[in-house]
Amino acid sequence: MKQLITSILFVAAVLASCSSPEVSSPDGRLHLKLTVDEAGSIFYQVDVDGSPFIAPSRLGLVASNAELASGFVIEDIEHGAVDSVWHQPWGENKELTDRHNSMSVTMANGEGVQLTLSFKLFDDGLGFRYDYDVPGVDSLFVTDELTQFAIVGDGMSWSIPASFETYELEYREMPLSTVGDANTPMTFKTEGGLYASLHEAALTDYPEMTLRRDSTGVLKADLAPWPDGVKARYAGGHCLSPWRTVQVADEAVGLINSPLILNLNEPCALATTDWVRPMRYVGVWWGMHLGIETWQDDERHGATTANAKKYIDFAADNGIEGVVFEGWNRGWESWGGRQSFDFTAPYDDFDMGEVVRYAKERGVQVIGHHETGGNVPNYERQLDRAYAWCDSLGIRYVKTGYAGGMPGGQFHHGQYGVRHYRRVVETAARYHVSLDVHEPIKDTGIRRTWPNMMTREGARGMEWNAWSKGNSLEHELILPFTRLLAGPMDYTPGTFDILYEATRNDPRRRKWNDLDEGNSRVNTTLAKQIANWVILYSPLQMASDLVENYEGHPAFQFFRDFDADCDWSRALQGEPGDYIAVVRRAGDRYDLGASTNEEARTLTVPLDFLVGGVTYDAAIYADGDDADWQHNPTSYKIVHRTVTSADTLTVVMAEGGGQAVTFIPRK
Repeated sequence: MKQLITSILFVAAVLASCSSPEVSSPDGRLHLKLTVDEAGSIFYQVDVDGSPFIAPSRLGLVASNAELASGFVIEDIEHGAVDSVWHQPWGENKELTDRHNSMSVTMANGEGVQLTLSFKLFDDGLGFRYDYDVPGVDSLFVTDELTQFAIVGDGMSWSIPASFETYELEYREMPLSTVGDANTPMTFKTEGGLYASLHEAALTDYPEMTLRRDSTGVLKADLAPWPDGVKARYAGGHCLSPWRTVQVADEAVGLINSPLILNLNEPCALATTDWVRPMRYVGVWWGMHLGIETWQDDERHGATTANAKKYIDFAADNGIEGVVFEGWNRGWESWGGRQSFDFTAPYDDFDMGEVVRYAKERGVQVIGHHETGGNVPNYERQLDRAYAWCDSLGIRYVKTGYAGGMPGGQFHHGQYGVRHYRRVVETAARYHVSLDVHEPIKDTGIRRTWPNMMTREGARGMEWNAWSKGNSLEHELILPFTRLLAGPMDYTPGTFDILYEATRNDPRRRKWNDLDEGNSRVNTTLAKQIANWVILYSPLQMASDLVENYEGHPAFQFFRDFDADCDWSRALQGEPGDYIAVVRRAGDRYDLGASTNEEARTLTVPLDFLVGGVTYDAAIYADGDDADWQHNPTSYKIVHRTVTSADTLTVVMAEGGGQAVTFIPRK
C-alpha cells in the first residue's frame, strides 16, 4: 500500500519538568492532557472544543508479579504528526486518510518497570495503548486493567450488556448514567449534543475489553479472564495492549464515516491480496433455521449434492458469485455433547468433489463451512489439514462458527479465544482462504492487517427472526451506530417471505429451538430488507432466503445488480434507532439504502454525491402505498427516474419500512 507521508515524525526527548505531556488533534478541537500524581499513578483527561469531555481518569494495568500501576516518573516525551493516504483491497472506502498528532510518554518506576503510553489524536477521536517491559520475570500475569472513561455529564446511550461469551443480545437505549455494564462499541450522545463511541482497536493478544461502572460511578475497563482469574498472561515480561478508542462526531453519521479504528491497526501483512475478493452469496442455511431442513444427515438433510446443485444453478443463473453449504460434514450428529466435527469428511449424500466440480463449471465459488461447536482443540488439531484441503479443492472462502461452550472453562472472548481466532486467520491466509466468522471475537479493525478476515457475525443477526420473537424494528437501525462501527457484519439480510407463508405449514417443519413459539416473522417491510443490503455493510453479502422465494420476483433485480465490492461509502443522515440513509459507490454506479423504525418517515436526500454532468437511471425500490410492516409488509413498488447530481430525492418510507435505489449512468 502506497503511503503519502506529508508530515514526518519529530522527536523531542525532554524531562517531565521541561515539557507538559499534552497533545491536540490536528484541527485543535480535541485536547488530551496526561498527569502523574504524587503516588506515581497515571491519569488522562480530554477536552472537546475547550469544554471537559472526559474528566481525569485512571490509567494502568495490575499484575500479580509486578507493579504496573504506580510509582511512575515520566522520563521522555515524544510528539509527532502524520498526514497520509493509504489504500485497502476492499472496504467501505478503498482510499483512507490517516491524519493525527501523536504523543509517546515513556515512564519508569522504582522496580525498573518501563511503560510507554502512546496516544494518537485524530479530528474524529483518539486512541491510546500500553506497552510494558518488566525486567527479570519469566512470565507476566495481568490481573486487571485500571483504564477509566469518566464521561462528563449525562446523555443517551446505545449498547448491549457486557458478556464474555456472546454479542447476540438486545440493544438498550438508556441514559448514560444508568449503564452498569456494556460491551463495546458503546455509543452515546452527550447532553451537549456530541456523539461518541467507546471501543478498542488492534486486539491481537489480549482479552476483550468490556465496560463496568466502578465504585466511583465511572466506566472502567473489565477484561475477560482465564479460568484461574488471570486476565492476560505472557511468556517473558512484555505486554502490549490493544488501543482504547474514543470516537467523536457532531452528527451521529460522523461516527459511521470515521476510519479511526482502521487507522489504529497495522498495515497489510499479506504479500498479495488479489485473491481476497468481495462477493454476493446464497446458501443452504435458512431452511435449517426455519426447521424444514436439518444440519445432520437424516431424511430432512439440507446439504445434499442435489440441493447444492440447485443453489449453484440459482446463483449462476442470477449472476451471484458464491454459495455456502452448512451441514455438509460429519460431526453434526454429535451436537449436544462435546461437538466433534471432521472438516475434511463429507456426509455420504454430499459429494464435495462433484459439488466443487459443478460449481466451477458454472462459475460459482463454494463457501466452506467449519462449525466447531466451541471445540477449539478439535479444530486446531485439524487446522492445517482442513485449509490445505480447501486449497486443493479451490475453495477460497470459509464460514466458521463457535456455537457452543469453550473447553476447560475458557471464555469465547478471553485471551485464549483471541489467540485462537488469530491462529485461524493466519492459517487461512497461508492457504489463500478468506473468512466469515460467526460467534466471533469482536472486530477491532484487524482486517487492515489481514484482509482475508472479511466479515463477522457478532450481534443478533437474521437467524433470530426464524425461531424467536425476532429482532426489533429499531435493532437494524442501532447496528450501524454501534456494532458496525467495529467493522463489517454478516447480518445475512434479504428475506422476502417475511411472514413465512411459504413454510409455516410445510409438513417437513419441526421445532428445534426452545425460543420458537410458532409465530416468528421478520419485523420489516420488503423494501427495508432490500435497503439492508446497502445499509448493513459486508464485503460478503448474503441473500438469506430460500431461493424459491426469489425466483421470478421482480424486486430481486436489486440484488442481481448489486455489487458487494464498493469503492466509496458515506452515511448521509440518521439517528440511532430511528432512521438512516447510506450511499455506496462501486465503479461508476451508486446504491442508496434508507430505513426507518415504527414511524413512517420521509427523508429529503440531495444527490450531490453523484458525478456532476452525468445523467443516471435511478431504479427505486420503495414501500407500496399501502405497505405496513405489521399487516402488509410485502407491498412494494419499483419506480424509474432520470436524475443528476443537481436533483433531490424524496425518500418516502412506511412504518417499519425502507427504500433502496440503484443509480446507473446513462450511456
